[in-house]
Amino acid sequence: MPGASDVDEMHVLVLQGGGALGSYQAGVYEGLCADSRPPDWVAGISIGAINAALIAGNPPERRTERLKAFWDKVSSGLQGVPVLPGDRARAWFNETSAALIAGFGAPGFFSPRWPPAAFYPPGAPEALSLYDASALKRTLEELVDFDRINAGETRLSVGAVNVRTGNFAYFDNRRDRIRPEHIMASGALPPGFPPVEIDGEHYWDGGLVSNTPLEYVLEQERARDLRIFQVDLFSARGPMPRTLLEAAEREKDIRFSSRTRLNTDAALRMRKAKAAFRRLAERLPPELHEDPDVAFLAEVSHESAVTIMQVIYRRKNYESNAKDYEFSRQTMLEHWAAGLGDVRRAFRHRGWMDHGRRADGITVFDLTRDARD
Repeated sequence: MPGASDVDEMHVLVLQGGGALGSYQAGVYEGLCADSRPPDWVAGISIGAINAALIAGNPPERRTERLKAFWDKVSSGLQGVPVLPGDRARAWFNETSAALIAGFGAPGFFSPRWPPAAFYPPGAPEALSLYDASALKRTLEELVDFDRINAGETRLSVGAVNVRTGNFAYFDNRRDRIRPEHIMASGALPPGFPPVEIDGEHYWDGGLVSNTPLEYVLEQERARDLRIFQVDLFSARGPMPRTLLEAAEREKDIRFSSRTRLNTDAALRMRKAKAAFRRLAERLPPELHEDPDVAFLAEVSHESAVTIMQVIYRRKNYESNAKDYEFSRQTMLEHWAAGLGDVRRAFRHRGWMDHGRRADGITVFDLTRDARD
């Protein structure tokens, strides 16, 4: 439950990309609403950007409802349930569902391009993707109040990649006027979805460079203490694959989780180094405090305290490489329930309930792993 120190902290929700796994983040958000105050800042990439827009673009009392409306819509094309029990039957159900989504698209999200991309001349926007994502724009306009986002009550940041330069870019309502195109750009994963043009530049999915906005959050806010809820959809941990399909899934998990782990570790190392310099500076003789190098290091080493709770989706035995585009209603509901259960379990963990502000300003929890394993 919120404590007295909450009033001095900025609460941040950091949402990784992961396609159909994103309903797990919606379940996590529902759990956060019951045990913590609404986030001051939501940052996301790819499907995380869509969930972030649904949160920041609605009043707190309607956010869970709008998340549910989105996930109900995109999973409405496949509302069947597995006929037989067991992991083998469920794996067949999921693979069939994913194949149908790949063939026919997801309602309110994307549909196969017709005629196919190969029938368009080089340079035509339609020649650059397998799917048409215009339905997503209509869904965002229906479910997200962009005037509310741009009023800035809740900070929103979404990441994308400039196709021409290859550079990462963040769209932030602190400095940009956010439109549906900014959210779509963050989730425009090639070659499935076309690049999105914004102010004369074209952008692809931010997950091509980094699948988490954690590094951006830590760089942007150094004055206030941060309580960060980081919701990841791909786990760095996983079993040794036994088949070619399992190898493809494991590769995807590692690829999309590696930058998350790398960015988290690098950010924490940097913060520890700055904390070490601050402690060293206190022991320097007074005459060195005016040294320009010492003064510069003192300025750049100022940091706020950071508490990070990592909530990480753990795959089921029957899930495969297609798990990020398997948009069936059954799987969506299971992912949502898993997110809700994981965050409730994490909040009950003694490590979280008893934690305080660390002297070095850095605390990281992965309580879903501790609770399950």
